[in-house]
Amino acid sequence: MKLQETQNYEDFFNEVISAIEKARYEAFKSVNYSQIQQNYKIGNIIVERQNEFGWGKSIVEKLSKDLKRIIDGTKGYSSQNLWNMRQFYLEYKDNTKLFELSLSVPWSHNILIIQKIKDDTEREYYLKATEEMAWSRAVLLNQIKANAYEYQKQLPKQSNYEKALPEHLSEQANEALKSGYNLDFLGVVKPIKERELENLLVGKIKDFLLELGYGFCFIGNQY
Repeated sequence: MKLQETQNYEDFFNEVISAIEKARYEAFKSVNYSQIQQNYKIGNIIVERQNEFGWGKSIVEKLSKDLKRIIDGTKGYSSQNLWNMRQFYLEYKDNTKLFELSLSVPWSHNILIIQKIKDDTEREYYLKATEEMAWSRAVLLNQIKANAYEYQKQLPKQSNYEKALPEHLSEQANEALKSGYNLDFLGVVKPIKERELENLLVGKIKDFLLELGYGFCFIGNQY
């Protein structure tokens, strides 16, 4: 290609990539909004029925078991995640403002915020910052550990929003679309290419351990 043709193609390629990333992020937002609404409603139902019938903790364990029997998926309807939904409802049922902000934040981020942060004003900061800067969960956790809420109050208002957001949007969209919670919510239960890769890697590990001989054992794929 000539120099001008190369530049034209790069511009064309970047335009297509931008369209793909924007569409992926919009898809993530739509799925996320519905998922947060669903989880809030499930939390509401759990609390109301426990109060109505005097059910204890065991009812959540039974619900998880029965849900996983009917609805394929493991993580999204685990007993722990059902407890998270219950806590999520209790935390935000009387705080419409925070609940509305939570609808734009991934489920795993929401749980991290309500478990790590107890002050409503501080929660509002992390919810807004997560949405505006499209923080991944790892970045959010680091910001909380670094006490970013207190630190930002000492700084003049400034932002690299326009410059930094596109890359962060792409990162959060990629993370969200691979999330086990989202995959369960969407009903994606069949093995995908990442699992095929894992199986190939595990096969090699087994062969390698056999070659090492006595004193080594294979525990499981995730180990």
